[in-house]
Amino acid sequence: MSGTVEAKLASLGIVVPAATAPAANYVPTVVSGNLLWISGQISVANGQMMTGKLSSEADVEAGRAAARQCAINVIAQIKSALGDLDRVKRVVKLVGFVNSAPDFSDHPKVVNGASDLFVEVFGDAGRHARSAVGVAALPFNVSVEVEAVIEFA
Repeated sequence: MSGTVEAKLASLGIVVPAATAPAANYVPTVVSGNLLWISGQISVANGQMMTGKLSSEADVEAGRAAARQCAINVIAQIKSALGDLDRVKRVVKLVGFVNSAPDFSDHPKVVNGASDLFVEVFGDAGRHARSAVGVAALPFNVSVEVEAVIEFA
């Protein structure tokens, strides 16, 4: 742990897990020019999936926690792909998918769990464009999935 971003993570009490392998026929990251495209990361921590449909099985706070965990998993993929988190110049775009009941409309509040963490960790470079989308289902009934585009040096 030598970099500025790693020190910030440590000060927040965040241990970045090893990047997970894909669950199907895709790659976790793709580099194109100076952009790192990160496949959707689900809400799983220490092998335990954070599950439940928002509104009927989980509340906004549980959803925010799940989105935050997705962001930590995105950071794990960044670290695996780039080797050094200080290479991140900008979090360009996040897309958050929220497993939600038809009556649920607080998707932005849920995905803020991921957005807030990126700003906390990367400062102004963590501010990004974003979509927060409600979906009928997600793999393994997880509550949230987040994908990202990262600009790096």
